Amino acid sequence: MDLWHLAWKSLWRNKRRTLITLAAIGLSMALVQAFHNLSSGVYARMVDSGVRAGSGHLALYQGDFASSRDEKLSFALDQLQQQVAAIPGIAAALPRVYLPGLAQSSRESRGILLTGVDPIAEQPINPFLKNLPADQRLRGLNSRDAVLGSRLLKELKLKPGQKLVITLQSRSGELASELFRIRGVVTTGLKEIDSSLIMVGRQRAATLAGMDGEIHELAVVLKDARNERQVLAPLRKLIEDRPGIQLLSWDQAMPNLANAIKLDYASQKFIFFIILLIVTIGVVNTLLMSVMERMREFGVILAIGATPGRLRRMILAEALLLGSCALLIGCLIGSLGTWYLVEVGIDLRQFISENLEFGGVVFEPVLRARWDLPYMAQIAGYVLLLSLFAALYPAVKAGRITPVEAMRHH
Repeated sequence: MDLWHLAWKSLWRNKRRTLITLAAIGLSMALVQAFHNLSSGVYARMVDSGVRAGSGHLALYQGDFASSRDEKLSFALDQLQQQVAAIPGIAAALPRVYLPGLAQSSRESRGILLTGVDPIAEQPINPFLKNLPADQRLRGLNSRDAVLGSRLLKELKLKPGQKLVITLQSRSGELASELFRIRGVVTTGLKEIDSSLIMVGRQRAATLAGMDGEIHELAVVLKDARNERQVLAPLRKLIEDRPGIQLLSWDQAMPNLANAIKLDYASQKFIFFIILLIVTIGVVNTLLMSVMERMREFGVILAIGATPGRLRRMILAEALLLGSCALLIGCLIGSLGTWYLVEVGIDLRQFISENLEFGGVVFEPVLRARWDLPYMAQIAGYVLLLSLFAALYPAVKAGRITPVEAMRHH
């Protein structure tokens, strides 16, 4: 009889055990695939939200500004913004100025971070500004408009349309002050930002600090985060003649978010390992019990001339068939689960009234998956290899049976 046909018949002698094992392996694999895709989608949204409000997928800085936040580490913008934005694959180049200072109203004063931005470039990208009504947006690079964090507005006891004074230390070492009018209010969901953020036109901020034409950061937002490698070479070429300018990726510029994602993913890997261990135990149990139940049969097979190697190959064939069936079931359920999580997602808004915060980034509480087909194929391959690996002990045990011992087995 054909080896594969015999292995298939042997596998289904105990249908209940085989079905339970297939269900356990298939569901385990589907859970790993679906929840990895969910994590991948959630992480991608976190990064996208973070880079648009923060450093971008890539960022240019002078020296170690990213870590030191020394406002003296600035560089001339010149035509760099237009040159970077013209590189294929880049959605926007956002020049920014960051200046610590003091905001004063007629009744209160607070320490703030004055952020100078390009309103036209930032508006479609920056989530803090994107949803502002037209009458609350910054009107130009040199206007006296200001957008404040909601907590800061309350702490200063001000209202939109009122004025405040911003004071900071200029490059000359002297204190410089400027009067601004509150144009709009943003609520990010992050206490530190909402209580310190003031956004104004970049040119007005740079002039106040005595650094006309200079910026602290050029945030580069990509059309697709997976195109990062394609834009690195032309970006590096642009800054070759600009000594001291550093090109950093988002995980270097935003270590808090990067470390939070790494920690969360490490915990998930441990859970995935436990699930795959369950798969291994299930295969070992099924095949070992099958071997123990067929001792007399193996004795007869050996007595009529079969070799121990043929028994081993039959057990391995059973494992391969079991793993292949479980693989098909798991991929089908995993794909259906991923499709649901991509199209519908997990809506947490009925449990959480506000946006979620993770690693210093705020995102909407609707969790959606993202297809990661290479990972799904990788997990399917692991399951197949684990099935074969788990069958080694039962196969070795079957190959060591002698016809006399097997015939005596009850």
